[in-house]
Amino acid sequence: MKRSKVVVIEDEPDLVEVVSYNLKREGYQVASAMRGDEGLNLVRNQSPALVILDLMLPGMDGLSVCQQMKADPITRDIPIIIVSAKGEESDVVIGLGMGADDYLGKPFGPRELLARVKAVLRRGAVRNENQKERIVVGELLIDSARHEVRVSDQLVKLTATEFKVLYQLVSHPGRAFSREQLLNRVVGEGVVVVDRNIDVHIRSIRKKLRVCSQMIQTIRGVGYRFVDD
Repeated sequence: MKRSKVVVIEDEPDLVEVVSYNLKREGYQVASAMRGDEGLNLVRNQSPALVILDLMLPGMDGLSVCQQMKADPITRDIPIIIVSAKGEESDVVIGLGMGADDYLGKPFGPRELLARVKAVLRRGAVRNENQKERIVVGELLIDSARHEVRVSDQLVKLTATEFKVLYQLVSHPGRAFSREQLLNRVVGEGVVVVDRNIDVHIRSIRKKLRVCSQMIQTIRGVGYRFVDD
C-alpha cells in the first residue's frame, strides 16, 4: 500500500540519504530539499502529509520555514517534525510554540524516526481535539463530558487545571509540548504565569495516576509528551 508523502528539508546529504532510504522502505513517498527556501517552495507545491525540518539551513533557517508554513492557509495544517543538534533546545521550544508537532534530537536512529513519523501522521487523522468525550489508553480513562479520570476503574481526583493539562497531553499522544504551550492551552495566552508551574502540576498528576504515571514523559529542555504505547 502506498503511504503518504514526506518532505525532508535537511542540508546534510548523508542524513537525507539515510532518512529517505528508511522512509521509502516503509512505503512512504519522499521528496527532499537542502535549502530552507527551496524546501518551503517544495512544500507549497507538493502539499505533503508531513515535513521533517532541520533548524540550521542555508537560504532560510528552519524556524523561518516553520513560521511561514504556519502563517500560510495552504500549508499551516501540515505537521512538522523538527530535527535539531545539541545546544538548540531554545530554538526547539520556539518551533513547538510556532506549531511544530514534535522534534528529534540528532543523532537519532531509523526506528525512532519511523515511530515519530507514524505517530504524527496518526494524530493528523484525528486532529479535532475537543471531540472525543472518552479517551481510553490502557488502564487510563478520561471522560471529558463528566470531567472524570479513572485509573484501573478507580476515580482519580484532579484539580481543574490538572485535568486540562492531562487532557491536552493525552488527546495528542506522542506530541511534544513546551511548558509555554501547555500554559497557553490551559490558562490562555496573555496571562502572566511562571512556566515552571507546569512542572508542579505534572508532578501532582503523575503521583495521582500511579501505574499510568510513566505515560507522561519529560523532554529535557523542552517540556512534556504523553506516550500511549
